[in-house]
Amino acid sequence: MTAQPASLRWFAAHEMNLAWREWIAMMTGGRRRRGITLIIILGIVATVLHLIAYSVIAAWLKTGVGPDKSHLVLLTGGGLLFWSVMLSQALESVTRVYYARADLDLILSSPASSRRLFAVRTGAVALSTMLLSCLLASPMINILVLLDGPKWLTAYGVLAAIGALSAAIGVAVTITLFRIVGPKRTRLIAQIIAAIVGAGFIIGIQAAAIVYYGSISRFTLFESAEVIAAAPDLASPLWLPARAAMGDFGALLIVLLVGLGALFGVIAATSSSYGRHAISAAGVTHIRTDRRPSERSFRSGSQKHVLRLKEWKLLQRDPWLLSQTLMQILYLAPPALMLWINYGEHSGAFIVVVPVLVMAAGQLAGGLAWLAISGEDAHDLVVTAPVSPRTVLTAKIEAVLTIIAIILAPLIVLLALSSVEIAIITAICAMLSAGSATTIQLWFRVVAKRSMFRRRQVASRTATLSEAFASIMWAGTGAIWAAGSPIAFGTATIAILVLGLAKLLSPRRA
Repeated sequence: MTAQPASLRWFAAHEMNLAWREWIAMMTGGRRRRGITLIIILGIVATVLHLIAYSVIAAWLKTGVGPDKSHLVLLTGGGLLFWSVMLSQALESVTRVYYARADLDLILSSPASSRRLFAVRTGAVALSTMLLSCLLASPMINILVLLDGPKWLTAYGVLAAIGALSAAIGVAVTITLFRIVGPKRTRLIAQIIAAIVGAGFIIGIQAAAIVYYGSISRFTLFESAEVIAAAPDLASPLWLPARAAMGDFGALLIVLLVGLGALFGVIAATSSSYGRHAISAAGVTHIRTDRRPSERSFRSGSQKHVLRLKEWKLLQRDPWLLSQTLMQILYLAPPALMLWINYGEHSGAFIVVVPVLVMAAGQLAGGLAWLAISGEDAHDLVVTAPVSPRTVLTAKIEAVLTIIAIILAPLIVLLALSSVEIAIITAICAMLSAGSATTIQLWFRVVAKRSMFRRRQVASRTATLSEAFASIMWAGTGAIWAAGSPIAFGTATIAILVLGLAKLLSPRRA
């Protein structure tokens, strides 16, 4: 039966069709042959994640799990960590509903109801948040069901409820920003809030664990006797989500009513303003800004210097760069705090910091290198300019590595105040990790739009896996080297072999 045009069912089918096409394109890059490979890879990943979950859950269940305060604190704390990431994702997704869709002008100029469109798209954000959270948490939940009974299936209901609540909060925050700061600043501020929410709670928990217990593990705080003793009594409504996840159907009903009720209430209260805000957001990129002419005189410089300035300016102006990199930068705060708190202590306490910094360097460099090398906005202009391709690529690489060096320099200095040797090891491995990620992006470079940043892995799974394995190997090399073990030579050799294999598999260029 065909749905009536412009009805809720019709809009929902339209959104589901677009979401399915986007997911298929992101996973397969438009090549059907990759579908079988994708299924095999997903099967292997799912198996590995379930095995890891089994090793963790089996040990946890040995002592018995019940609705006592210690288990409620641990489940609630872990749930809050998970929810902060869900809320961050929902905030960014809601913002993209206003700014990143190209079909709004066509739909809003039609006789279709903008309120129905908003309801469906907000529901789509909530549904995608729920599905992603269920997918990520499924290994833990499935193993709990296997080892401790089907009562843990209610945890999926809890994830659906907090996913709906996350979407409701995302809509409320975005609408509030539109009314307070206007469409021009809403996108920027929303990205900052999303990054802070996603990383802030986790960073806060780690900071407390570092300050009070000297550990960077985020679960140390939830297992401490002081926190358990200070927690509310068992009758507190704070424990409703945890009780619901453990099979309490009464608590699950309350949690679902709160989450879904908040979502429906926010949609009903804000749907009438969707058309107005969407039009104002769509016009942001076309509005001429009244900028004062620069009073600085033109200064000549070398080709590389001018090209580096160009890359830094493009990165500065990228509308979605904050949401893509800010959270990774914020995750460097706990290692920095650990360095600050333990200043003057034995250098062995900082070995755990080394792989964190090295991995962060590789991840940031990979993303920035893709933007600079493959996501070149003025590709045709640069190619036809009287500048050699080698000069252009060298300037791009220098621009990316300079940013990484600026971000890591303060942490390396803090590390050097306690141990110059470990600081040198960290700096060397971080630069090797960043250089490896940048080099891989250079070998697998393609001509793409900057808006495709979130799908950059589609261009080549080989590049994505090589970049990840190289960063992991360099992080392992740094940690083992800092510990004084000769095994570091082996992990470094593996990292070099990964680079060599990536070079062999990279497309040949004329």
